[in-house]
Amino acid sequence: MNTQKILIAGPCAAESQKQLYKTAKALFEFNTVHANHFDFQYFRCGIWKARTNPGDFQGVGDTAFEWLKEIKEQFGFKICVEVASKEHASLCIRNNTDAIWVGARTTVNPFIVQEIADAVQHSSLTVLVKNPVNPDINLWAGAIRRFQNAGIKSVMAVHRGFSVENENVYRNAPCWEIPVALKMKLPDIPVLCDIAHIAGNVSLQQNVAQTAVNYGFDGLMAEVHYAPEKALSDSKQQLLPSQFAHLLENITLPDAGNLAERELFIQRNLIKNIDIQISKLLSKRMEVVDEIATIKAKHALPVLQPNQWKKVVEIYEENMLKDENYRQFLEEFLLLLHKSSLKRQE
Repeated sequence: MNTQKILIAGPCAAESQKQLYKTAKALFEFNTVHANHFDFQYFRCGIWKARTNPGDFQGVGDTAFEWLKEIKEQFGFKICVEVASKEHASLCIRNNTDAIWVGARTTVNPFIVQEIADAVQHSSLTVLVKNPVNPDINLWAGAIRRFQNAGIKSVMAVHRGFSVENENVYRNAPCWEIPVALKMKLPDIPVLCDIAHIAGNVSLQQNVAQTAVNYGFDGLMAEVHYAPEKALSDSKQQLLPSQFAHLLENITLPDAGNLAERELFIQRNLIKNIDIQISKLLSKRMEVVDEIATIKAKHALPVLQPNQWKKVVEIYEENMLKDENYRQFLEEFLLLLHKSSLKRQE
């Protein structure tokens, strides 16, 4: 059984022939030394860049195809390019690109995803589908199925984190439970982790990569640039080739023989992430309770309002697990929640 992890790496964007060549050469040299646990499958780069600010670097466009052909011929790398339209996908096919990825901003639009799927129908391309910017597993799975339905034999999912409120550590919240759930929903689809877009900077990528490996992800996608300080986009999250090699050297691969420990690790970490969300939501709920108390005091309204609390209980009961243990827990939890809310309001 092949236990190697899939590896996709290259600069965020194609900027010049020199930049692509120097980065690809460094990765080629890396690949001859560090091929034991990682299978370097694709050299990645963005040709067309969807930027938030219209004044930012938008990519070099079609010009980069000739540079990438040279990279492929000299170093033997397969090429992976981001697409955001059916025109992009058609150009990739005409220029013998090996793989494409659909970015997070594109995955949110089923119309565009379907157009891209139609454009690459029955082609030999590998298609990578990044999660949508919002945490919606069904939207992600639906995009993947569109390419499967189009006859694409090799489809992979790429977890790059989600845009959510109150994410103060990473550029995009990992929400690890979502890609794990996707893997359970679509067990035959490899799931990779885009460590650059989750972390947002170089210093956090080791932890993100290790967590992804611990969760059983099938591989990693990384942004590598021979001179990140000169990069025209996302300079803070692009690794030097030496940093990239160091990151991979320091990843601990789980013991494949200890299946029980791995399964427990995944489930315990899912609980950890759920508990983090619950704790944040409970704190937010109490802040709203304080605001309600101020409004009630201002308008001389009673603190206790039974009809409103009845509606709260109905929400929890609607999603209740159908077993006696959970029913008892929920009764005790709601009683404590109501008491605490009333106490804050008083």
